[in-house]
Amino acid sequence: MKTPRVMRTGMLRRSHALMVSPRLWKSRFVFWFGALATGLISVLFAVMADEAQVVFHHVIGGDGWHRFLPLVITPLGMIFCAWAAFKFFPGSQGSGIPQAMAARHFRDDEDRKSLLSLRLVIGKIVLTVVGLGFGASIGREGPTVQIGASLMLLSARIGGMAHARGLILAGSAAGIAAAFNTPLAGIVFAIEEMSRIHTPRTNGVILSAVVIAGVASIWLLGPYTYFGVSDSVAAFPKDWGIAVACGLLGGVLGAFFSRATLQLTRRIRRMWTNNRLRRVLVVAGLAGLVVAIAGVITDGMTFGTSYEQARGAVEGQALPWYFFPLKLLATLASSISGIPGGLFAPSLAVGAGMGSFLGEYLADDIGLAAVLGMAGYFAGVVQAPMTAFVIVFEMTGNHANVMPIMFSAMLGYGVSRLIAPESLYGELARLWIADILRLSRANGPHNTPHSNS
Repeated sequence: MKTPRVMRTGMLRRSHALMVSPRLWKSRFVFWFGALATGLISVLFAVMADEAQVVFHHVIGGDGWHRFLPLVITPLGMIFCAWAAFKFFPGSQGSGIPQAMAARHFRDDEDRKSLLSLRLVIGKIVLTVVGLGFGASIGREGPTVQIGASLMLLSARIGGMAHARGLILAGSAAGIAAAFNTPLAGIVFAIEEMSRIHTPRTNGVILSAVVIAGVASIWLLGPYTYFGVSDSVAAFPKDWGIAVACGLLGGVLGAFFSRATLQLTRRIRRMWTNNRLRRVLVVAGLAGLVVAIAGVITDGMTFGTSYEQARGAVEGQALPWYFFPLKLLATLASSISGIPGGLFAPSLAVGAGMGSFLGEYLADDIGLAAVLGMAGYFAGVVQAPMTAFVIVFEMTGNHANVMPIMFSAMLGYGVSRLIAPESLYGELARLWIADILRLSRANGPHNTPHSNS
């Protein structure tokens, strides 16, 4: 056992090494720069995504023939995005969270580069913005995770830092924190969903990245809550019935979405294996048509992130009953289409619509029901109840309903796990790992992934 004197000597040596080691300071500087870049790029990404949606709704606005334009331009736009991702940015398809999870399993830097790189950062941003500009039901939050992880991994290479897996985790957390201005959700998401194994040292790295990226976001956009501030208060026991209903239905629908996404993705991967480009184009076109039809039926409500609809529900405005099933369908079609884009914001919009629907029959407060619906459905989709609870809590500023939000999230998670034992992001990550291993075997021997990640 070390004596106090020996321990103090060791601490002094480490402190001295910190002060005099240029290499250590270079690593720290590059790390801070990577986290800062994540925050700044996330803000730029958010502005571009919002502008793309404004332009799209301006083009299709009006009561005339313009409202039917999506039946043509949405499938064509999604075909273009899927083609560009396939030809120029392979690895950018879909959410981006499974790619970041898969990258943590590999030791070899070349394997990681196919999932996390500066090239993919560019492709992810450009094609997600283009997809939103054509009405795809996607979000920018999952892509921001891949962007943050890519930037932090690039920082590790430049700074000569070890522990790349921890930096990928930190970049993922910073991406979530900067995308929604939800620092706690970024930390919880990294620990709960991205990594089942974490250490105090890794947690410190995550916290540092989240703080730096979050400060950059707040510096440019100011402090804000993504869906405004909900002042609804749940009375016990009167309003807990809606918490139960949102958790149960959210879990069922979340499990349906998760299972449908996985099953359709696996079936699509088995189609036309000798002509993959044909498969990409056909699937994207059909998915785009589904998205367009849903959007035309709802008069444009299901296009893009549906942020305005979700925020309206949180603020107490009832949504049509058909909004949430058609938004779910449009998000499912977009998720399997092969275009870059996430499902956080669209899923929260589905949950808000579901809660609004239930609230009209079971609650006096539509806003409260919408918030609980977001927690229940989102937890059912991602099967990460702590992340669902914290992200909804932070995005609505609803401090008075911590317990019912947590209850709906836990119930949604439990119901979803009973119906769909496979985790959506985890299973999609396994598909990416399988692709990398198959490519590695074809090109020569590489290091195998960690078995305990």
